[in-house]
Amino acid sequence: MKATEARLNAALDRPPADIRLFLLYGPDEAVAQAFVARLAKGMGVEAERVDLDGATLRNDAARLADEAAALSLFGATRFVRVTGVGEESLDAMAALLTAERAGNPVVMLAPAVKATGKLVKTALDSDRALAFACYPPNARDAAAIVAELARNTGLRMSAAAVQRIIRGSDGDRAVMMREVEKLALYLDAAPERPVDADEAALEAIGAEIAEGEIGEIVLAATAGDVTGLVDGLRRMQGPDSSPIPILRALGRRMVTLAEMRGAVDAGEGVEQVMKRHRVFWREEAATAAAMRRWSLPALVAAQRAARRTEREVIAAGPAGRVVADTFLLRLARSLR
Repeated sequence: MKATEARLNAALDRPPADIRLFLLYGPDEAVAQAFVARLAKGMGVEAERVDLDGATLRNDAARLADEAAALSLFGATRFVRVTGVGEESLDAMAALLTAERAGNPVVMLAPAVKATGKLVKTALDSDRALAFACYPPNARDAAAIVAELARNTGLRMSAAAVQRIIRGSDGDRAVMMREVEKLALYLDAAPERPVDADEAALEAIGAEIAEGEIGEIVLAATAGDVTGLVDGLRRMQGPDSSPIPILRALGRRMVTLAEMRGAVDAGEGVEQVMKRHRVFWREEAATAAAMRRWSLPALVAAQRAARRTEREVIAAGPAGRVVADTFLLRLARSLR
């Protein structure tokens, strides 16, 4: 079945007996991992997690159904997480959904599968599965997502507060979820006890919504300004801060610089290129410096490295911030 975000959250918080499988597909791996963490919380602190991957299921299609039906050695609750899932896991999914019994919920992360593929179709067609597409939202979708998250937690959020969360999260759904949950906890809000929330409330909880600082960090990294980068990263430090918005902003910056550098290589003037791309006047010096320092092949390689680092950050869990900071510092130092 196709799941709305509200239904998915409710099912993850209290896994229903009739749902055997949660399929999270699409490229936004950060939010998929946030949903996995929500399931783990819903299962309880003593829950046992069994980890499998797509390669294992390709070679042993019955393994998934077996693990879903197995009892924990310690009598605790149990769930199965499967990463790196592709179409090769279709037989394993079918075996799980048609098995006589299961018992332990399964969450499958399939970042590279197509929405029109057989894997997704099988989950959508089954009453024993919930399928949810994890895609980075556009600006309009992001506003709707934050508004829905707010309603589900009992917040009546002002338009200004919604936009501040969107800007600070850079479209990262997992970060938006966390900020809304923090705000609801601070205001003691609940669906049956709604509370108004504005920018003042965000200020009161010290929310990590650094509107301009992400851009400053990205500018410093791409201009080789190590001192400015270190200062920016220090201001972004916090127990709940996420490096994912920084890496995504960096990736977009690399794409834009590659387009601009390509135009310069083709004979267009730097000033003309920046004007055509409507570079903000305060960023003109850093942008011009970046175009001088970066070659087109290097920009393409750096964009790929930023995307690869994002995946490494997600996999590293609490240590992800160290992975991201190390990558950014190495990137800036390579330009000196």
